[in-house]
Amino acid sequence: MIGALPLAAIPPEDEALRPEIRAFLRDAVADIPPERRARSWMGFNPEFSRKLAGRGWLGLTFPREYGGAGRGAFARYVLVEELLAAGAPVSAHWIADRQSGPLIQRFGTEAQRRFYLPRICRAEAFFCIGMSEPNTGSDLASVTTRAVREGDGWRLNGAKIWTTNAQHSHYMIALVRTGGTAADRHKGLSQIIVDLHAPGVRISPIRDLAGDAHFSEVVFEDVFLPLDALIGEEGSGWAQVNAELAFERSGPERVLSSAVLLDEWARWLREASGVGNASEAAEALLGRLLAHLAVLRAMSVAVTGRLMEGESPVVEAALVKDLGTEFEQLIPVVVADILARPGPVPPGPLMRTLAYTAAMAPSFSLRGGTREILRGMIARGMGLR
Repeated sequence: MIGALPLAAIPPEDEALRPEIRAFLRDAVADIPPERRARSWMGFNPEFSRKLAGRGWLGLTFPREYGGAGRGAFARYVLVEELLAAGAPVSAHWIADRQSGPLIQRFGTEAQRRFYLPRICRAEAFFCIGMSEPNTGSDLASVTTRAVREGDGWRLNGAKIWTTNAQHSHYMIALVRTGGTAADRHKGLSQIIVDLHAPGVRISPIRDLAGDAHFSEVVFEDVFLPLDALIGEEGSGWAQVNAELAFERSGPERVLSSAVLLDEWARWLREASGVGNASEAAEALLGRLLAHLAVLRAMSVAVTGRLMEGESPVVEAALVKDLGTEFEQLIPVVVADILARPGPVPPGPLMRTLAYTAAMAPSFSLRGGTREILRGMIARGMGLR
């Protein structure tokens, strides 16, 4: 049964990070047009990630002995919230910092921690996630990609798809089958680290409606990996993935994907106040959206509080992700509707930002688990199925 989600507050010592981050971002993204900033956590820029690393802002939650700052999840929450609100290009380090590093820290060996975590903190190791597979839809448990023990290592064959930044990443953490068959569902699944430059790895980028190539299909043909590529216990992959997804589904990125568009529209309303499509109706709509955002943020902060307590609020995180992506998808629809009304012509940057966000919005409810899968999880958590 889904439990209560008590409200939480970001501690003052973590809120104290905000002014420095904002000052940094005012200079760092000043020359990036809003239609580019709208890509934010899909914007791949290794140089920007290295600048964050130079300030000690990658691996904030990692222990100091592994190159991190030894801070809690709320410190990272403040950083992420500011980065996304500004539309900073964070995609290069995003997955490694958000979930691959914490996964290795929690389930990895000491050798894995000492090898990977410092490199993540220095923006020298970028990760992608290998979960979805061709022809399986959202049925993550029907994994067929297989790693077989062979001598002093693993022989990997299979394919992953919709893998963000695979063509730019150094490593993939892949969910694979090390025992049984697809009919065994959750049993026999393990997680392994794949060096994406290893012989037998083939990466084919997939271009989206905006002309970007964030996603890829990754094919493994007799890829040989060392024994220590395994993360955690063999056969424990399903439990580990679910712990990982709590990080993926509950953060600010699940409510702020349309933040740059919302901000540009609000700026336009201030400049054209009282005329045409900047009428009282538009201002009232903006107020409702901001109130909606405030509630979603409170829920997201509350899930972070649960994570800080060492819990794994999988169902609660799924609820935040479902409601958050619904909100993110609503923003370009209502902004397009209000801008189509009689009034002054909106500025080009706003319209280009709207065009990009509207084109990408359908994908918001796919990444991190489709709406249908998440609602099934929520229903089970509430005892409804």
